[in-house]
Amino acid sequence: MRFLPVFLDLHAGPAVLVGAGEPARAKLRLLLAAGARVRWYATAGRHDVSSFDVASAERIERAAGDPLTADLSNVIAVLCAGAGDTGHAMAARARALGIPVNVMDETAHSTFIFPAVVDRGDVVVAIGTGGASPVVARRVRERIEAMLPARIGDLAGFIGRWRETIKTKLPDMALRRLFWERVIDGPIGADVLAGRAAQAHQALARISNPASFARNIGEGFVTLVGAGPGDPDLITIKALRALQDADVVFYDDLVTPEILDRARRDAALVPVGRRAGKPGIGQDAIHRLLIDAAQSGKRAVRLKGGDPFIFGRGGEEVEALRAAGVAYAVIPGITAGLGAAAESEVPLTYRQEALRVTFLTAHKVADAGEVDWSALTDTQMTVVVYMGLTAAPAIRDGLLRAGRSAQTPVGVFARATRPDAKTVVGVLDDLPELAAQAAPGPAILIIGDVVARSAAWRNASPENIIPQLLMAAE
Repeated sequence: MRFLPVFLDLHAGPAVLVGAGEPARAKLRLLLAAGARVRWYATAGRHDVSSFDVASAERIERAAGDPLTADLSNVIAVLCAGAGDTGHAMAARARALGIPVNVMDETAHSTFIFPAVVDRGDVVVAIGTGGASPVVARRVRERIEAMLPARIGDLAGFIGRWRETIKTKLPDMALRRLFWERVIDGPIGADVLAGRAAQAHQALARISNPASFARNIGEGFVTLVGAGPGDPDLITIKALRALQDADVVFYDDLVTPEILDRARRDAALVPVGRRAGKPGIGQDAIHRLLIDAAQSGKRAVRLKGGDPFIFGRGGEEVEALRAAGVAYAVIPGITAGLGAAAESEVPLTYRQEALRVTFLTAHKVADAGEVDWSALTDTQMTVVVYMGLTAAPAIRDGLLRAGRSAQTPVGVFARATRPDAKTVVGVLDDLPELAAQAAPGPAILIIGDVVARSAAWRNASPENIIPQLLMAAE
């Protein structure tokens, strides 16, 4: 490590900027974002501050004269950007006076370099490559940006406002550290990250005995997480953070191994899924596992394929947690119907053609028999059926009896977004045969004229394309 990361307090004195053009303005933007007062020597003779707002422009001193002879007392740092030979001379002067100096893109003339910065208010992350590759530093910054909660700076500020109060009540450093770990990892920290700062302040103020709170392991947390349709890159950033914080993950059979690999390495992975034709542990047993994990102080994740609140029984689990007094949160996922449609370019809605979408589930023939198919015959309605492979004949028969055209385009999207995904398209009259071709599941059925606009329909053999629908799609 050649360069030691150091954070300069730019409120302690002015920073001197020497240079002109866009390089100098870029450094101005960076300095002003950090709250600095800047003394700018424009080597081209023109101080252009028109791109800055009034408040920022007021912190820019448009200096005249020669920077090589200017008074540099109390200067925090010197920056040279677009300054040419003047920058080199200024760097030599700053080094002689012991003032930190940076010459843009020239480490030989610099005593410090600028890192790529992730700015979250009170939380700042600096990434450097020793000046070797700013592009690599930016790529690392992008990864960190994606991982950090948007309000992580708010959480640091929240703790800062309570720090002295808790320090007075908990003089023991180890106990105080445990206290803050429980705050950050528990419901109070979750409230701050969710933007409920007032609620978090109230909750912390209600802790009458911080030492007892720090030692108590009885308060855990459950997060219901949507794992999406299968592709691990489709889980949300917030879902990824929950998985990497979890002590235990209770997962469905539809969750792929690649997504489970995103969980914390030492987290316990507990399968609780149920599939058609296979026995499961039962929903009540799942409720009990979640409640027991939370009451033993664990951070539990209930990982569900797709979205927890779309045919995922997430509502039932939330009600059970609420009744047991367990703190919880819900992180939505991309539901399988949307994942399948996007992957195959099926626009579930389309102006003047498909104005409504209905989602339903029918993984057994009995489920299909309970559907009021007469409400689904509108040609401007797209019907998305979850778990419909087994019931495909009953779905076809129900729609035909209700009056939907036998030539309505349909698609069967098995294992959507996964490497072994398979899509078969055709018409409603052939739905059972199409389902058999696409099996095994999980699968989504999409029924409606918009299927004729899909990539699969465009690539289908000519005998499967109905001329009038093809013309409608053009």
